[in-house]
Amino acid sequence: MERDHKNRNAANRVAFSKRNFWSGFIFGIGLVSFFDEAVFHQILHWHHFYDKSSTAIGLVSDGLFHAFSWFTTIGGLFMLADLRRRNGLWLLKWWGGVCVGVGGFQLYDGTIQHKIMRIHQIRYVENVIVYDLVWNIIAVIIIMIGLILIYWAQNKSR
Repeated sequence: MERDHKNRNAANRVAFSKRNFWSGFIFGIGLVSFFDEAVFHQILHWHHFYDKSSTAIGLVSDGLFHAFSWFTTIGGLFMLADLRRRNGLWLLKWWGGVCVGVGGFQLYDGTIQHKIMRIHQIRYVENVIVYDLVWNIIAVIIIMIGLILIYWAQNKSR
């Protein structure tokens, strides 16, 4: 009977493999967005989400960004709860998705929003390149950790 339960769990993991990744990915985007907004926008006052206008517009953009991060985090958690309810949670794969989401959003923020769109910089200092390099290198490292976790999860299931 216990063996049947383990086989069913393994089958559910495979059936819900993509959903585990996407739940973690969405949660990771929400988590890093929430952290970014709280630490860099509110506590350190390094920038606003949109810095090409007045401080008032910057604060409104921060509020919208905060709402996005909140709803994204909750959405990922609802998907996680559904996976648990269906007995399909694959924690290693989920954490891999979280890391890919965190690193992916951070890399998107550091390249697209900071450099291409120029809606804000990570910090307004003379040698911003140091901050940019650290920000983007950390993002790539987090993505690689996530991919390694996903690889391990796939190999453990075989």
